[in-house]
Amino acid sequence: MTYSVNCSILLTELPLLDRPAAAKAAGFDAVEFWWPFESSVPADAEINRFENAITDAGVQLTGLNFNAGDMPGGDRGLVSWMGRGSEFQDNVDVVAGIGGRLGCTAFNALYGNRQEGHSPEAQDELAVTNLAAAAAAVARIGGTVLLEPVSGAPRYPLLTAAAALGVIARVKDQTGADNLRLLADFYHLSVNGEDVGAVIEHHAKDFGHIQIADSPGRGAPGTGNLPLGEWITRSRELGYAGYIGLEYKEPAETAFTWAIRQDVAG
Repeated sequence: MTYSVNCSILLTELPLLDRPAAAKAAGFDAVEFWWPFESSVPADAEINRFENAITDAGVQLTGLNFNAGDMPGGDRGLVSWMGRGSEFQDNVDVVAGIGGRLGCTAFNALYGNRQEGHSPEAQDELAVTNLAAAAAAVARIGGTVLLEPVSGAPRYPLLTAAAALGVIARVKDQTGADNLRLLADFYHLSVNGEDVGAVIEHHAKDFGHIQIADSPGRGAPGTGNLPLGEWITRSRELGYAGYIGLEYKEPAETAFTWAIRQDVAG
């Protein structure tokens, strides 16, 4: 089984730049991150330190988010955020640059919350423009833009796989961009009431990435009641060959004990 440790939610007891090495020490060869900087266009020195932390640890960066705003404050992406379109476009260039240098080809674009004072239609039109620009930028490095349904964000409009796939289809129809894929986070889909088994049966071929956490609690596999092993196995049977992102909350000392016990099928 090929797992990727999300170093933005795991190993948080450590400074961010120490986490890739900690993931390596725990036996993993791949890591992924949410946007690891405070601004959309960080200084070159900041980017260099981040990239060096990855390469010095000897791990592969397999996933990186575009800037999603103030996540702890409730923001969930800039893709449809009216008034920040130029900032997103600038961030796209930075993301593609990091991806090109580190060999990362999967980039998660959180859609953004609905805004008061702006119509959903206007936000959705902006999203098409921004997603097409992101797709074009990362296509040059063989990259894929991921679109993710999330839970726990009342103003976030993409709650189901169908909603995210609808946006992907719209971008393709209007712009021709064909390197957008669904990020299937089994935790978020389950919490939102999705029949995850049915999503896998119908759309595993459309998955650009899988992320897992157990429910309730968003803890490590085995701490809840989701059949994560079955879902992963079935996704593999239906052709998904990518990484499984570990995006759950668990103290560092027990973060990967489930993997040692092999509670999740591989």
